[in-house]
Amino acid sequence: MANKNQIYGLRAVLEAIQANQPINKVYLQKGLKGDLFKELEGAIRKHKISNSYVPVEKLNRLTEQNHQGVVAKISSIGFQEFEPLMEQILERKTTPLFLLLDQISDVRNFGAIIRTAECCGVDAIILPKSGSAPLNDDAIKTSAGAAFNIPISKVDHLKDALFYLQASGIKLIAATEKTDDSVFDIDFNQPCAIIMGSEDRGINPSILKMVDKAKLPLLGEIASLNVSVACGVFLYEAVRQRQN
Repeated sequence: MANKNQIYGLRAVLEAIQANQPINKVYLQKGLKGDLFKELEGAIRKHKISNSYVPVEKLNRLTEQNHQGVVAKISSIGFQEFEPLMEQILERKTTPLFLLLDQISDVRNFGAIIRTAECCGVDAIILPKSGSAPLNDDAIKTSAGAAFNIPISKVDHLKDALFYLQASGIKLIAATEKTDDSVFDIDFNQPCAIIMGSEDRGINPSILKMVDKAKLPLLGEIASLNVSVACGVFLYEAVRQRQN
């Protein structure tokens, strides 16, 4: 039986990439050669799509069809174009709330964050094309279906999105321990974008230089919270302030 969340075949996968379909990952057969295969590799690099070179046995387990040495996993949820989405939101909302994820790589953290963001009325989630967790079945399941209810946009470079938001009058707030300012002292009653960093490296230092920073008070021995939990605290502080 065909799997609706994957496509296979050199030409089919290449055309899907060129059509900007929401591809999570491409599996390529080790040692494969040919002009079309090289063109596919170039498209994967250009669009910064996650990929792995695997033995043919792996591909045979993914599909019984004639895969020609390539299988791509696609998301059942499409991503929205960044600038048209921002224009639409900024036109209808005076105090929008955005969430930017700097290379959150754990699928279940990603799903949990989507769920919390939807519950908190976040207008859009923005993430980089490279290094982010895929919006796959596990992420959608962990989000409890919230991924179907909130716009998600992928951008080539997160800094470009931040520059755009900054120029649009959006306050940028990074969740980081590298500050003395508490999240509870931030004014969220204005257009805001909250930035959460990856599980192991946090937020890129080059991003931290261009945004406001806030931290959560940690009273125990552990030095940090799980990113999905920390994200929930930041978002609900924004909700609390906006409801008063």
